[in-house]
Amino acid sequence: MALAVVVLDRHQDLCTLRQHLAELSTPLARLQAVGPGETPFGQVEVLNPQLRQQRLQQTMAFWLVPFGFFAGVTFTVMTNLDTFAFAGLWGNRLIGGLLGLIAGFLGSFAASSGVDSSNEDRLRQLRNRSEEGCWLLVVESRAGQDMPWKELQRVRPQAVVAL
Repeated sequence: MALAVVVLDRHQDLCTLRQHLAELSTPLARLQAVGPGETPFGQVEVLNPQLRQQRLQQTMAFWLVPFGFFAGVTFTVMTNLDTFAFAGLWGNRLIGGLLGLIAGFLGSFAASSGVDSSNEDRLRQLRNRSEEGCWLLVVESRAGQDMPWKELQRVRPQAVVAL
């Protein structure tokens, strides 16, 4: 799966290239236009690491929160600790589960903070081009499919950035 962003000066070039790429015999996985009158730069997950981090955090929370609850209950039962004696036997287990749930939620934030930022300089350049009024076309090929580099050069773009 290859990912490239084509930087274009004119909206007409963007429309022409998007139409041409959509008509290829082997369709691409994604063609997404970014710029004035199209999708805003900040709403494209590939170009915005914060969106990617939020999605990853939500996915991790989906798995870690229930696991943390059951781990907290299991730990309380296995160790037979009476840490919260005022709550009774079942209340003690429930509080242990809630503490595990909170730990799982916090763990989802810690796990999502490791989002890869190796493309940070390239993304900054693309953001600057977008703020200058250029249009971007995000092109993603399918797994095992080569990127149509010659086709991307057809409208003579400002730049083609591989991510």
